Amino acid sequence: MFTHRLATPADLDALRAVMALAIAELQRGFLTPEQIVASNAVMGLDTQLIADGTYFIVEEDGAIAGCGGWSHRATLYGGDHSKDLRDPAPLDPATDAARIRAMYTHPGFARRGVGRLVMMLCEDAARAAGFARAEMMATLSGEPLYRACGYTPIERVEAPGPNGVAVPLIRMGKPL
Repeated sequence: MFTHRLATPADLDALRAVMALAIAELQRGFLTPEQIVASNAVMGLDTQLIADGTYFIVEEDGAIAGCGGWSHRATLYGGDHSKDLRDPAPLDPATDAARIRAMYTHPGFARRGVGRLVMMLCEDAARAAGFARAEMMATLSGEPLYRACGYTPIERVEAPGPNGVAVPLIRMGKPL
C-alpha cells in the first residue's frame, strides 16, 4: 500500500540516493553506459520544487518508492547543479504549460504503479493551480509511461553532457 506526502529538506539525501539508483538502473537498455554517466549531469533534483511545495514522495512502509513534482516556474528540466538550464520565472496558467519535473522510481518498485501515482498527484495539483496543460522533458526510459498517461512527443533533443556525450530526451505535453 503506497502513501504519499510532500518532500521536505530533510528528505534530500534519501531522494538523491533514489535518483542515483534510478538513473543507473532504469536507463539500462535505453542509453549507452556513457550516456548513463552523462545523465547525472543533466538530471537531478531541483530543490526549488521542495521549497515551492510541489515535490511528492511516494512511500511503502517508510521506504521511498518514487518521487516527482510539478512546477509553476519556467525551468523544464535539470537539477540544482545544472544552472544553465534553470529559469525561476513564474509561468502564467492561462497561457503556459505546468512543468512535470524530476520523476524517479526506485528500481525495486519499478512497474508497480508508482510513476502513475506521482503523475496523477502532479497533474491534479497543476490543474488545481489553474493550468490546462503540462509539459515535461522525458528520458527514453520514461517515454512509455508518459505515453500511457496521455503525453505526446513535441520534440526530440540531445542535452549536452560532460566529455561531449549527449543525452537523448523527449519534450512531451498533454492537455490537463
